[in-house]
Amino acid sequence: MTSRLNENNINGTHHQPSSFSSSKASFKGCCCCLFLLFSFLLLLILAVILVIVLAVKPKKPQFDLQQVGVQYVGITPNPATITTSSASVSLNIRMVFTAFNDNKVGIKYGQSRFTIIYHGIPLGRGTVPGFYQPAHSVKRVETTIVVDRVNLLQADAADLIRDAALNDRVELRVLGDVGAKIRIIGFTSPGVEVSVDCAIVISPRKQALTYKQCGFDGLSV
Repeated sequence: MTSRLNENNINGTHHQPSSFSSSKASFKGCCCCLFLLFSFLLLLILAVILVIVLAVKPKKPQFDLQQVGVQYVGITPNPATITTSSASVSLNIRMVFTAFNDNKVGIKYGQSRFTIIYHGIPLGRGTVPGFYQPAHSVKRVETTIVVDRVNLLQADAADLIRDAALNDRVELRVLGDVGAKIRIIGFTSPGVEVSVDCAIVISPRKQALTYKQCGFDGLSV
């Protein structure tokens, strides 16, 4: 009897490593199959996206500053000293942008922000809420930038007062970034950012725009 138990124990110790090795091999096989499956699915998704992109041929969105309306211009010298060393600027500027979508699919725009700048100094900001634009369409959006008594000091104030009072010509810049994404069959593409940089000239006496030149640059994010 003792010899049989010893024999069974010996046989048992020999069977355990064999069972562990087979389980380990099965686990490795399953991991390998899952890896191959995920790789195949990833390649399939990339192939489908590539086919859709080649078929649709998406173009970058076009966002143009169409109109600028000067609703109010006010420049008040601050009587702090005998010489004019500072001035308060107040502006109400209404800007109308036109979005062009020549794509076969829609474009989803995020919230856009624009800044009015004089001599490198930010005067005020305006925002355009996000919106969706269907394929082959043109949409007009607008924003109003309000500058409420922003103080300019020393040379900048002197330049502004001279430009407004003597030349009736105040040069400003409009800077902003417009974020957009293309919607393709329920999928949203990576974002594309269109940078807007416009140089405008306003007439304080006429309360009107006299010059506009814009540049646009599309940058993939």
